[in-house]
Amino acid sequence: MNQLQNHVLGFASLSLALLVALPARGASLQKVNQSEWGADGLPSYVNMYIYVPDKLASKPPIVVAPHHCQGNGQGTFSEMSSLVSIANTSGFIMIFPEATGQNCWDAGSTRSLRHGGGGDTGAIVQMVKYALAKYNGDGGRVYSVGGSSGGIMTEALLGVYPDVFMAGVSLMGVPCGCWAEGYNDVTGTGSSAQWSGPCGGGNVTKTGQQWGDLVRSYYPGYSGHRPRLQHWHGTADTVLNYKNMAEDVKEWTNLLGLSETADGTDTPKRGTTRQFWKSSCGYTVYETFAMDGVGHAVPFDGPAVAAYFGLDKAGGQDPETAACPGAVPGGDGTVGAGGAGGAAGTGGAGNAAGTGGADNAAGTGGAAGAAGTGGEGGAMETGSGGSVGSGGAIDAGAGGANGQDASSGAGDSTGGDSSSSGCSCALGNDASDSGAQAGFLLAALGLLLGRPKRRPR
Repeated sequence: MNQLQNHVLGFASLSLALLVALPARGASLQKVNQSEWGADGLPSYVNMYIYVPDKLASKPPIVVAPHHCQGNGQGTFSEMSSLVSIANTSGFIMIFPEATGQNCWDAGSTRSLRHGGGGDTGAIVQMVKYALAKYNGDGGRVYSVGGSSGGIMTEALLGVYPDVFMAGVSLMGVPCGCWAEGYNDVTGTGSSAQWSGPCGGGNVTKTGQQWGDLVRSYYPGYSGHRPRLQHWHGTADTVLNYKNMAEDVKEWTNLLGLSETADGTDTPKRGTTRQFWKSSCGYTVYETFAMDGVGHAVPFDGPAVAAYFGLDKAGGQDPETAACPGAVPGGDGTVGAGGAGGAAGTGGAGNAAGTGGADNAAGTGGAAGAAGTGGEGGAMETGSGGSVGSGGAIDAGAGGANGQDASSGAGDSTGGDSSSSGCSCALGNDASDSGAQAGFLLAALGLLLGRPKRRPR
């Protein structure tokens, strides 16, 4: 047997040993047919993809992750692999909605900007309701995170459905309702479809009261809890202009009943300025992160997102709920107790319906256990997940968590063409998946075993 054969057989044996050693992993991204999760009147092009980890929490929280323009569910699943990895250990569910065949998400039509009006926002909320019912989910721990069009959709979801979402992280998003200005309400993949030139260019300005009244008009009569928000933006962004952050501050401080003047400012890392606003109970419910000199290139960091939502540890409850007992959905979150002053023995773990206490909205109990970490100081590290590169394409950030470097790891701060959507963004894949390794090894082993034998000379 010559050296080549020894090498081949040795590699094959090693590959087989590695394959045997790799743990079996059953969880994968699954498409759910609209006939199963949907309802009449929803856009036919909106599709649902869901990731349910093998080890699911008893009352699993839910994270919605809408994609960027020209994105899709599978791509976002890969782009947010660092957050998916945390879902595997913490047991929460992730929903990856997809606007199939569309340029961007519809966050500007009257359909989407009306509570119960259908549209893309209504379709995503229907997905959440389906998952809550099917997997006995925690209705007090529903979140949204997205970049670019996904950030725009996140703010629309929080504004139009404050009764569904507890918090959101918007990367390069715009104020809820801004996208309605000059909105091109057409379907398809054209570069200007589902696009708002005035908002994208940062040319929509209102007072805080006007912004607040606009969002409140999307759900008339609602007076309950408003979701907290974390907004990230690059100061050199020309695709979704940085000027939108100032408008975002006016809108969300008004909605949350806060002063436009921040409670504090700090620098979590060089080149990033954070402003934060606290509620009456002292919890940070709104914060902005301005990244100096960065274009349409804000990175995604799964661990930081998980910490902000309080999902970095298994169990527990929403951190705002824990910090403000009785003031937000979930009451004080203790097992067997309602909200503050409520009757004991009902409500309890996981938002089980029952009697709440004072201010315990809809009688939801709140998940039992220790609170997760809050949003303060949850700065995302540049390059730890992926950043939007030149022309709006997001590449993997250098040194991503558990990940791979991509050809343009740091991203290009120049952004793209601000005159059109130009936002074919794709967050970098930052996780090494054992299934992918197994696939590679199987392929290698197949090639090796399938190679015709050579006669020894």
